Amino acid sequence: MIYDKITENIIGAAIEVHKDLGPGLLESTYQECLFYELKTMGYSVQKEISQPIVYKDITLDHGYRIDLLVEHKIVIELKTVEKFTDVHTAQILTYMKLGNYPIGLLLNFNTKLLKNGIKRFINTME
Repeated sequence: MIYDKITENIIGAAIEVHKDLGPGLLESTYQECLFYELKTMGYSVQKEISQPIVYKDITLDHGYRIDLLVEHKIVIELKTVEKFTDVHTAQILTYMKLGNYPIGLLLNFNTKLLKNGIKRFINTME
């Protein structure tokens, strides 16, 4: 898949951030550091992207924000939680569906090893 190398690089950058900082910090700290790493790697990265919701004939421009969007295609949702729940999965899948994004990464920085806090999603509705 065309996004494999990019997601591999994103995961590598996230692991580097986690190795350097460790668990236990605020989500916003990891977001800023991962944003920095990805920008340094030359990727197009946006943070806190507003995700509008269209309901019938109205558009709601508030309520949802994507943590990071890489290359206008890959949604990154960051967490610092004990463990992922179904709500976390639903959240990233909803962002991917609403924006028609093909790939999503759910990253939990509140783990001893980041590799145990990574979930990758593919939007089959694209």
